[in-house]
Amino acid sequence: MAKLTHEDILAYLEEATILELNDLVSAIEEKFGVTAAAPVAAAPVAEAAEAAGPSEVTVTLTDVGGTKVAVIKAVREITGLGLVDAKGLVDKTPSVIKENIKPEEAEEIKKKLMDAGASVEIK
Repeated sequence: MAKLTHEDILAYLEEATILELNDLVSAIEEKFGVTAAAPVAAAPVAEAAEAAGPSEVTVTLTDVGGTKVAVIKAVREITGLGLVDAKGLVDKTPSVIKENIKPEEAEEIKKKLMDAGASVEIK
């Protein structure tokens, strides 16, 4: 097997989809027994002054609904958090799931969470 350079790895990461990156993180967690948990802060996002709408938004889980397990699974998939951290976010509703993201990505996240039975707010 040829050794990959940092440039090769970075080039792959630039081209990979969110789902491919999530699968990669999960495989790394499983292979090496680690958890890739990024800190999540509930900081407010400044309102965009453009007429076209904001360029960055925050997705907040506002209500879990009746299917908590499905919502935890969706949060894990979206954030790449481990089970305990994802459950912690869901248990502390309302919780910021992702912030400073493009509105298009926020809509995809909203759909996944709503499909799991949760209520979501995008600001």
